[in-house]
Amino acid sequence: MQNSPSFTISGDRFLLDGAPLRVLSGALHYFRVVPGQWRDRLLKLRAMGLNTVETYVAWNLHEPRPGEFRFDGGLDLAVFVRLAQELGLYVIVRPGPYICAEWEFGGLPAWLLADPAMEVRCCYPPYLDAVRRFYAALLPQLLPLQVGHGGPILAMQVENEYGSYGSDSRYVEWVRALMVELGVETLLFTSDGATDHMLTHGTLPAVYRTANFGSRAAGEFAKLREYQPDGPLMCMEFWNGWFDHWGEPHHTRDAADAAQALDEILASGASVNVYMFHGGTNFGFMNGANTDLDTRAYQPTVNSYDYDAPLSEAGEPTAKFYAFREVIAKYVDLPPLSLPAPAPILAPTAARFAGSAALADALPVLATAHRDIVPRAMESLGQDYGFLLYRTTVEHPPGKVTLSVECVHDRAQVFVNGVEAGVLARDGGGKLEIDLPAGPVTLDLLVENMGRVNYGPDLQDRKGLLGWVRLGINKLYHWTMFPLPLADLSRLEFGAAATAGPAFHRAVFDVAAPGDSFLSLPGWSKGVAWVNGFNLGRYWERGPQQALYVPAPLLRQGENELIVFELHGVRGGDAVLGWPLAR
Repeated sequence: MQNSPSFTISGDRFLLDGAPLRVLSGALHYFRVVPGQWRDRLLKLRAMGLNTVETYVAWNLHEPRPGEFRFDGGLDLAVFVRLAQELGLYVIVRPGPYICAEWEFGGLPAWLLADPAMEVRCCYPPYLDAVRRFYAALLPQLLPLQVGHGGPILAMQVENEYGSYGSDSRYVEWVRALMVELGVETLLFTSDGATDHMLTHGTLPAVYRTANFGSRAAGEFAKLREYQPDGPLMCMEFWNGWFDHWGEPHHTRDAADAAQALDEILASGASVNVYMFHGGTNFGFMNGANTDLDTRAYQPTVNSYDYDAPLSEAGEPTAKFYAFREVIAKYVDLPPLSLPAPAPILAPTAARFAGSAALADALPVLATAHRDIVPRAMESLGQDYGFLLYRTTVEHPPGKVTLSVECVHDRAQVFVNGVEAGVLARDGGGKLEIDLPAGPVTLDLLVENMGRVNYGPDLQDRKGLLGWVRLGINKLYHWTMFPLPLADLSRLEFGAAATAGPAFHRAVFDVAAPGDSFLSLPGWSKGVAWVNGFNLGRYWERGPQQALYVPAPLLRQGENELIVFELHGVRGGDAVLGWPLAR
């Protein structure tokens, strides 16, 4: 029997079964691409000249509730890895448990935050217990796929950019030891920014170190060499583009500039992982957020993770794809370019809304009421994502009064007797002047979780109303809370007439032949859209994202359903499915 190959380090080179291997990798996250498109994206990765695909692992998707695991459908990581091997690619896996990735809570499951004493990414015992349970379920999916067992997995990461977060070296070592204990035999590595404090806190003495950067390779590698004098150089995240926050300009990076930076990496003899090769989409409520490290301003990320990558959000090669291939061809003999056939695109289609269901009427089928003396955080109610409606009845002198909240995460629409009175935003000061009528008043606050922070010191980002709510100087008590995860809209009943205020709006449209498209909602304000029950994500008139990607596998020949949850009343007309980019 022939022995399986081994992936090792000798001097300044990687060796695969004794032969030198330069790792030319591209980041492509299986959970940001629908499985019907995995093959297409991987073939294009190989066509650009790469020999390896790198992926994070999203813990929050694989363990949606404590002890309940999912590795099916679009979460079948083993199928993704085997497909990569079938197509002639090696694989790097970065299992976390924290991944950053501009992903909700950096991939950590929200239910961790139901523990009021929770401390993540350190030696807090309940957190370690949760990580152990997850790895005990995850790693058996991957162990047979290690290169030493005949699979394509060359290496696995220990934690992720820990030097950008904490200082608990015992925790990082615990993660490494757990992986080894559970059967990981292939090369282990860490990745951090090439700075003294990051390389001090994020690395381990006996674990291979890599660096993350987007330019100035010579200086970055020189700093890495101070902490790792020997061994092959590798940029584990070559940032060739960037991501977008709501309300900010769309980020791009000139293809020639990015190609020059890639050339500098390869000219030094280093290996590289292009982050991202293909960004894909933060479908549903899976976008993350940042907080400005100086002002602590909240910065939610859009649903598109296009990243200005070599492959666009819809999987099309960009100028950067061809520029990168040209650079790679200087260092590797590449075959003639061969790309999969272009994906079909949907003919321009209008979806006319014909039915609506007011949120107020839909509450009984969407939520189970919780009652408490004071408002509670989303996580304490067992809810992870979506919206949470807080309701109380007050008797207060009529007239103008200041409504204030101690802390709202992240955006609350305020209603007085069902009429919208304004919005309280996370960074808006927590105060709103409202006008109360005489008599008992029903006060509603509809709070949207716009994405948990995925990076930095504010990582433990609980959602909802966090603390007191006051009218003037008086704190308000006796609240009814309606969790709205919006995971299942099948029981909604739609009336014929349009409805003011927060409401669900339904359209039916016909498709002759499914194809890729983008959903635009011209004139609409803010909300969430579903196609055939699949949550595409959020739309918001403030941009920069103007349309939601609709992959062809989500559509079916014949009748299709679109549901939109609009927060601020009907403002626009028909939805449009089309292709906004020229081919």
